[in-house]
Amino acid sequence: MSEPRPEKPPHVREFSPRSILVGLLVALVIGASYPYMVLKFGFGPNISVVSAFFGFLALGLFSRSYNRWENNVVQTAGTTAGQIAFLCWLLAAFDILGAEPGSGFDVRLTWAQTWIWLSASGLLGVFLAVPLRRHFIEEEQLRFADGVAAGETLIMLDSHGPEARQSAFAMVGSLIASGLTFLATQLRWIADAVPVTLNAFSARGGVGFAISLLNIGSGIIIGPRVSTSMMIGAVIGWVLFPPWLLRHGLITPDAKRVDILLTVMWPAVGMMVAAGIAGLLLRWRVLLKSFRGLTATRGQTYDLPLRWVWTGSAASAVALVVIQGIFFGTPVWQSVIAILLAVPLGLVALRVLGETNWGPISTMVNLVQAIFGVLAPGDLRASMVSSGITGAVAAESEGLMQDYKAGWLIGSTPRILTYMQLMAVPVGALALALMYPLIRDTYGIVGEHAQLLSPTSQRWVGFAKVVTHELGGGAALSPAAAARLAWMKSSFAWGAALGVLITLLELRKDWRRFVPSPTGMGIAMLIPFNAVTGIFLGATLDRVWARVAPRSQAQYSIPAASGLIAGEALVAVAIPILVTLGLLTL
Repeated sequence: MSEPRPEKPPHVREFSPRSILVGLLVALVIGASYPYMVLKFGFGPNISVVSAFFGFLALGLFSRSYNRWENNVVQTAGTTAGQIAFLCWLLAAFDILGAEPGSGFDVRLTWAQTWIWLSASGLLGVFLAVPLRRHFIEEEQLRFADGVAAGETLIMLDSHGPEARQSAFAMVGSLIASGLTFLATQLRWIADAVPVTLNAFSARGGVGFAISLLNIGSGIIIGPRVSTSMMIGAVIGWVLFPPWLLRHGLITPDAKRVDILLTVMWPAVGMMVAAGIAGLLLRWRVLLKSFRGLTATRGQTYDLPLRWVWTGSAASAVALVVIQGIFFGTPVWQSVIAILLAVPLGLVALRVLGETNWGPISTMVNLVQAIFGVLAPGDLRASMVSSGITGAVAAESEGLMQDYKAGWLIGSTPRILTYMQLMAVPVGALALALMYPLIRDTYGIVGEHAQLLSPTSQRWVGFAKVVTHELGGGAALSPAAAARLAWMKSSFAWGAALGVLITLLELRKDWRRFVPSPTGMGIAMLIPFNAVTGIFLGATLDRVWARVAPRSQAQYSIPAASGLIAGEALVAVAIPILVTLGLLTL
């Protein structure tokens, strides 16, 4: 039996001209700034909470009629843009694989093609999620923790005037501090990092402490368990592994950071993929419940009329098939199968997200890669492009369900949130399409001097190689190449075994807080060590803060962390624009 939905006061307009305008502006800001965060770490924080604070800054500080329902429209737009911007890892993966000699992968999208492609896939994700709202939010009332956090933030900002303003000022102050610090490092006003060399390869892996308040803010939001797991993974990947790899001839004494990364990534990829798949299989009851729940859901929705939903889904799917055929040369059957797979796999991902707050988008993508490895053996383009559809559709579906959860808590109209999502998808896609090339060219994604390694992209590319047998051995392989191939296979297997073991240990609730996160460990082996130290420091400081002054920590921790993240990300976006216009020289 579902609990009653809170009622919105009848005189309040949630879908007002100012909420639409501010929402689209926030969507532009989030869509342009979020890719930097994702390309740097491979993941992003709860963008719904950050969007809610941006909405309060734009509406609440200058309007006496500010209310949580208008701000929920704003945060919905920001979340939508953030989910689209998260797909920057798709674009980075295309560039990474295209830069490899002999890969044969030559996908090069213009900004207009990127915008059209991601807009179509994002709109399909929105339409497919709409009929599931009643089942997941009302009937089963799944947790969707990020949506709950966003809803509670909206209530806090609306209910406590002085406290809300103090929280907003904390966010603005930390945003300015983080932005100025990052600008100083880029202009060489202060050193980029303080290296602490632990072995001959540590400096190349970034061992030390990077001067980045974004890292500290990320650690505050990530929390102690995952940040500690990341530190363990970073020590293994960037401190312990390189000397061992050198002794066994898998890297050379002059190995660069990218060379080390492409070697240590295999156990990390194996651990994350196996842990994700094991987590789904161990929740087989959850999977069964998902499919039963779909057939039991009544054929009506409080959002859009179902005829709009099916018409919009069909139109978006057809457009996506045509777009992929024109832009990528993807056969119709591959696009159709990828879209059909996105429905059940997206359904499963939504339930897992609702119950665990873990959105297994990348695992869904890996599963589709494996499926296309069977359906189109040796076709690297099929593995890369077709699996990308699943990631794009699932990402937007997850964002919409979090928005529905926040809206349920405060009494928003689901139909209004869907309208805002549909408006914000092309805005977020446009921001990503325009900003990604500037961020890529300014900070670098490929090469020794690349500042953004995009670990999710590295993992996706690596798995695509495995399932399409691009690295298959043979008599023509040199001894060094054969040794690297053997390492890839064995380390992937050992990493997978460790990922499954840790996932099994996590099933014991009383053990969970003592067991490292396989995802945290794996991600840390794919990003520079000095970024992980900042994340770990942020989580540690927040933990100490909570013990020493719990009231102030509860009020200021999330706003301050949001500001630390947004400050560096916004300046990181502004710098390539100024460089392109000739107004700044690095």
